Formats: sequence, C-alpha cells, structure tokens
Amino acid sequence: EVQLVESGGVLVQPGGSLRLSCAASGFGFRDWAMKWLRQTPGKGLEWVSVISAISGELTLYTDSVKGRFTISRDNAKNTLYLQMNSLKPDDTAMYYCAAGPGMNNVYSFRGQGTQVTVSS
Repeated sequence: EVQLVESGGVLVQPGGSLRLSCAASGFGFRDWAMKWLRQTPGKGLEWVSVISAISGELTLYTDSVKGRFTISRDNAKNTLYLQMNSLKPDDTAMYYCAAGPGMNNVYSFRGQGTQVTVSS
C-alpha cells in the first residue's frame, strides 16, 4: 500500500522557519520525482516545488517561494523535506507531498497533508 505521511506543520510567526517532512512507503521512492503542493480554502491546489528522482539534483520552485523554500530528499530514509524560511502569512495552507512522473505538477500519489499557519 502506498503511503505518504506529512508532518511538521504548526503555527509559526511571520519571518519564522519550519521544516516539513514526508515519510514514504509502499513504492520505489528513489525512482519518483517528488513534489510539494499546497491548498488554502477557496483556492485550488497550488504546486510549490519539485525535486528530481534518484539524485535529486534538479529542483524547481514556484516564484512566490523562490529563495525562501528548499526541497530535499533522503532516499535512504524514504523521506522528502521542505525547509521553509522567512515565512509569510500568504504561506498559510495545507501542505501535501506527492509523487509523480516528471518535473511538473502531475502526481500519482498524494498524502493527507499537514497544516501550516503563519500568523502573529
């Protein structure tokens, strides 16, 4: 059974930092590009970042998080990460990790999400 379990979402003040984790199981994690997506009430699902399969040497980010967020992966631990710095209220959302083919927003599997709230 494929499982993606996100963790690390909390309430944080503007300007703060947070690291999200996603534990994967039930599929060949290292062979899949991994993505972070987010969603706020009333908005559609927004692609945040993607990291390439195997080496993870290629990464892409949506413009609004460039320079502030860093995606990474540890294939030995089957875990995906999202380091989030200089957080803004607009970053408030449910964050999902997903696995899918290619460096894009297409996914085959998605987790249940972890809530990030940026507020003073």
